[in-house]
Amino acid sequence: MTSELLDQALVEEATKKSGLIWVKGPGVPARALWHVWHEGAACLVGDGPGEQPLPHLADGGTAEVTVRSKDKGGRLVTWAAKVVELAPESEAWQAAVAELKGKRLNAPDGEAMTARWARECRVVRLEPTGTVAPPPDGSLADAPLPTPATTRRPIPAGLPRLLLRKRRRK
Repeated sequence: MTSELLDQALVEEATKKSGLIWVKGPGVPARALWHVWHEGAACLVGDGPGEQPLPHLADGGTAEVTVRSKDKGGRLVTWAAKVVELAPESEAWQAAVAELKGKRLNAPDGEAMTARWARECRVVRLEPTGTVAPPPDGSLADAPLPTPATTRRPIPAGLPRLLLRKRRRK
């Protein structure tokens, strides 16, 4: 019983203080998402224009949430969650949106944001199931996701001589 209470307190405090959580759905890689902790769950808004994508979070499904340390960035805890999608304009939706609205940075529409969320976005609660994953034995590093971005290529061998050449005096 004491271990369960300590796990619950760790999940709540770590998630409250972290600005980002890593959410992994069944069969999809983890994605960093901003959130607020409200009434015992992490609340997210997304899947609309200009908002974070939440395609892997289906109502009634499960997710794995990894919380990082705000100061060091290391993994603090990983917990299992039940996904609950809130109905727009319901009492629970309004309470969650009131908290989310204060944390949303650089919203393009300001005060009209909540109306847009009701029309075009989803508000999701990730409710802890009480299951906390044990600390990992090895690295949790994943291979980077495929992207069309490229890295810089090496500079041509003759370029430094051209740039550093002393000007000749006449």
